[in-house]
Amino acid sequence: MAFLALNTDKLKENYQYLDALFKEHNIEWAVVSKVLCGHKSYLEEVINLGVKQVCDSRVSNLKTIKSIAPEMETVYIKPPAKRAIKSIVQYADISMNTEFETIKLLSKEAQKQKKTHKVIIMIELGELREGVLREEFIDFYAKIFELPNIEVVGIGTNLTCLYGVLPNHDKLIQLSLYEQLIEAKFNKMIPYVSGGSSVTIPLIDQGLLPEAINHFRVGETLFLGTEPYTNQQYKDMHTDVFQLYAEIIELIEKPVVPMGEFGVNVEGKAYEIDEEKLGETSYRAIIDLGLLDVEETHIEPVNPKLNFVGASSDMIVIDLGNNEDNYKVGDLLEFKLDYMGALRVLNSRYIDKVKR
Repeated sequence: MAFLALNTDKLKENYQYLDALFKEHNIEWAVVSKVLCGHKSYLEEVINLGVKQVCDSRVSNLKTIKSIAPEMETVYIKPPAKRAIKSIVQYADISMNTEFETIKLLSKEAQKQKKTHKVIIMIELGELREGVLREEFIDFYAKIFELPNIEVVGIGTNLTCLYGVLPNHDKLIQLSLYEQLIEAKFNKMIPYVSGGSSVTIPLIDQGLLPEAINHFRVGETLFLGTEPYTNQQYKDMHTDVFQLYAEIIELIEKPVVPMGEFGVNVEGKAYEIDEEKLGETSYRAIIDLGLLDVEETHIEPVNPKLNFVGASSDMIVIDLGNNEDNYKVGDLLEFKLDYMGALRVLNSRYIDKVKR
């Protein structure tokens, strides 16, 4: 049976590396836990690292976090849906917002729950995902400051996730200037300028991070040890915090070229046959992992001799060539994952999750 293993020692070392980096530059940071998909045992490991703030995009995950550590400061990191307002005020100490009508609802619900709900207002800096337009930003803020039981604790932006717009020095300087404008116009301090994410970390070493950027939200680099834009490994971080294992459930030497009349497969793909390979054979292994769990484009065999042939809903076929390593039925194959691969596997209820 396929399973995912979390290496707790390597996770801790990755956390310590990032924590030291951010402390050296007087930056506060939060762990983005959405890749864990609310898995309680894994969330406990993250919280035990000494994390002070956890971000997630699912209210149910924030609820799990609060059940583990009621004192943990939680951040809901996408514009709230109106139907979720009650739960967001209950389980998120802070939410990121872009719609005034939504913040009004958060204000009313916070009054009902006798809480002060904190908000970070996201500004649009070119990525065209969530964010208030720059020309409307000051007027937007003016209205929010009047709402009861709402505390504005920051401004932020999101870059890279949709179109790949990079958080360069110029973009983050713009964010910094808006903080200065707001503080000057309204005579109110804005604690967080949340412009940092995994893809922003290289700016620290390059000396290009504006001083005003004092808050980062980091998930991918913590769990994968890589810089998202180039997928390059950080020198002192681990890329194998997660390890995926799948069992060989069939291993037979078969023809390389399929036979019969061809249509399309379950993904709607039509294959062209390489007639030069007619008559050739190779050892093909089927593993207990499929498209229902993860796409093969997001995982990579640790053994470089192995090659993906294709996948269906519940099985992936791998070409072992001459099977030089003498694999047999029942053996486990190990895979590396990228961020989307980890997200998909962790979201699959069919893959066991263990710790090491």
